[in-house]
Order: sequence, then structure tokens, then C-alpha cells
Amino acid sequence: MMEFRKATIEDIPTVVEMIADDALGSKRENYTVPLPKTYYDAFERIDSDSNQELIVVENEEEQIIAVFQMTFISYLTYQGGIRAQIEGVRVHKDHRGLGIGKVVFEWAIKRAQERGAHLLQLTTDKQRPDAIRFYESLGFKATHEGMKMHFKLPNHPFLT
Repeated sequence: MMEFRKATIEDIPTVVEMIADDALGSKRENYTVPLPKTYYDAFERIDSDSNQELIVVENEEEQIIAVFQMTFISYLTYQGGIRAQIEGVRVHKDHRGLGIGKVVFEWAIKRAQERGAHLLQLTTDKQRPDAIRFYESLGFKATHEGMKMHFKLPNHPFLT
């Protein structure tokens, strides 16, 4: 049995460890002890915004085995619709290949519908072909071409 719950500030070191534990995350995250303050500041911004949900998934032993963030975006198109976006989906390395990712997405789809969203969207790096196949197996379709523009930010440990 898995429990889905909002993350707390005490969960942040485990969450950051998980997002840093892959080929791309290891290049852009800074999982150190103590954890840099920037992660706690980000958590405070997320936690104070009712349109953001940072969710952790615990197993029977109350270990965090997965994490993801959902954002609910209100906009004028689709007659004032709401779209849900899921980001930062990670399953702990010791629990991959057990179907947890599918359960996470089933929960996220239901949550998006509960919040009145008319669609759930995600982006994934093109360097993650296994993830792309997984998302397609869940029914996601690559209907749009995503584009990003990164900015250099002063006093930011990664974006300088």
C-alpha cells in the first residue's frame, strides 16, 4: 500500500536526493549535507501557493519512494479552463521497475480531474527515450513542440 501526501519541509533532503539521482539531475542539482538554502526557499514558495502541490509517495515502512510536483494553471483559452502540469517525477532507485510510476500517474490523473483540469501535460527531456515510451504507454501524446529559453541569473548557484 502506498500513501500520497503533500511534502513537508522535513522531506526536502530526501526529495532533492531523488531528483539529483539520475544522469541529468546529477548535472544540475546540488545534493549536499547540509542542503543549500535555495531548496528550502523553493519549498516555501511551492508550499504557499495553492496551485502547486509537491507530493511524496510513501511505502508501508513510511519511506519516500516517489515524488512529483503538480501545477494547476488557470487560463482564458478553453473557455477559462484549468490545465494541470506534472513535473519532477522520480521513483527512488531502489523501487524502480515495480509499477510505482504507473500508480503515480493514475493518482495524478485523478487529482487533475478532481481539481477541474481538462488536461494533464508534461515535458520530458528528449534524452530520456525510456521515459517518453513510458508516457506514451499511459496515453500521453506528443501533440505540441515544446521550447524553452534559459536565463542567466545573478546569485543563483546553477544559472550564473
